[in-house]
Amino acid sequence: MIQSKELQGAAVGVFDSGVGGLTVAREIMRQIPNEKIVYFGDTARVPYGSKSQDTVTRYSRQIVRFLRTQDVKAIVVACNTASAYALDSLEKEIDIPIIGVVKPGARVAAEVTRNGKIGVIGTEGTICSQIYTDFIHNINPDAKVTGKACPLFVPLVEEGLLQDPVTDEIASRYLTELIDIGIDTLILGCTHYPLIRSTVGRIMGEEVTLVNPAYETAAELKKLLTDCNLLNPQAPALGDNKYKFYVSDGAEKFKRFANSIIKYGILSAKTIQIEEY
Repeated sequence: MIQSKELQGAAVGVFDSGVGGLTVAREIMRQIPNEKIVYFGDTARVPYGSKSQDTVTRYSRQIVRFLRTQDVKAIVVACNTASAYALDSLEKEIDIPIIGVVKPGARVAAEVTRNGKIGVIGTEGTICSQIYTDFIHNINPDAKVTGKACPLFVPLVEEGLLQDPVTDEIASRYLTELIDIGIDTLILGCTHYPLIRSTVGRIMGEEVTLVNPAYETAAELKKLLTDCNLLNPQAPALGDNKYKFYVSDGAEKFKRFANSIIKYGILSAKTIQIEEY
């Protein structure tokens, strides 16, 4: 279907339970620099990983309804828990392209593993859903997939403790089990986790390949936009508000954190009442 130039110039919507999805937004900015982004972080209700599927799906529907008011042309569910729990329902309910972060990461892990032993770290919700295991086994039925919930990683990242002895200690405790079983590939199955990638990599060792779904999702988005004739062929006009950020709480704290990891000038973040959507 031929899309209008106006639609090509529309923004991509990206949402997460908090700040973790900024790793996906950052990769979109790097890999598809002509695209505009509307980002929503559900900072009032983070974390999603310990919540029920019904609750996460309800939250996700509210966020999608908000993003649709921003006339987005596609949506990225930049949250592993929401991708696991809500993506199937969302795909059936909206008429624009929508992708999650699970499938791209699972595909790469299945391709790069050498010994067939793959680890997945994520929230309780993501690990309990077995969604990474299911996707990996669709590609490589013989792979041995071991999941490990790391619930403390999200609050540590949200508090900005990216290089801290406390984070090192918690990571060592979580990851020892995966080291002991000899995995050679580890999926960072939560979009917060790339922000502590150096810590995880140091503990796991050089022989373990770390898979960052944020990177793979941005690449998948580029392909999707190209296939749907939605890729923006030119950069937004000077003065155009290229990147917009919204949160459900703590806009100033979010802005400070976002500016520390994204070097593209986040001028403001606006708080909205997401429960109204």
